[in-house]
Amino acid sequence: MKARHRRLAWIGAGVVVLGAAAALVLNAFQSNLVFFFTPTQVAAKEAPQGRPFRIGGMVETGSLARVPNTVDVKFVVTDSVQRVPVVYSGLLPDLFKEGKGVVAQGTLRADGTFHATEVLAKHDENYMPPEAAAAMDAAHKSKAMSMSTLKEAP
Repeated sequence: MKARHRRLAWIGAGVVVLGAAAALVLNAFQSNLVFFFTPTQVAAKEAPQGRPFRIGGMVETGSLARVPNTVDVKFVVTDSVQRVPVVYSGLLPDLFKEGKGVVAQGTLRADGTFHATEVLAKHDENYMPPEAAAAMDAAHKSKAMSMSTLKEAP
């Protein structure tokens, strides 16, 4: 084999190895990708069924219910337009309270209940994740627009 052919074989093998490594990294990245949705987006069926995602909003006041003798809790996440019931089994963060912001990660079941595997509470009263704040503002604006449209109708 000539030196030129050997060099081309090494270059070809290197390209194949780099391509395989890139494919593995992209596959791992895509399988761990988790998107954020608001209750309004979940109600509009924009959230994936059977695939993990994050839902964020406020814990509705009066919705927190603990199952006796277990670590299971039920609560409702709202963006003041739509509501999504959430079921979680585990210890809640210390800052988790009704009327405060929350982000939960899990899957949406066919019955419309969100089964959370992780619950995150915001760390102080002034902070909200930028995605959650923008989504809640958009939900408020769409609610205000639909209310003004109803008022204008004869």
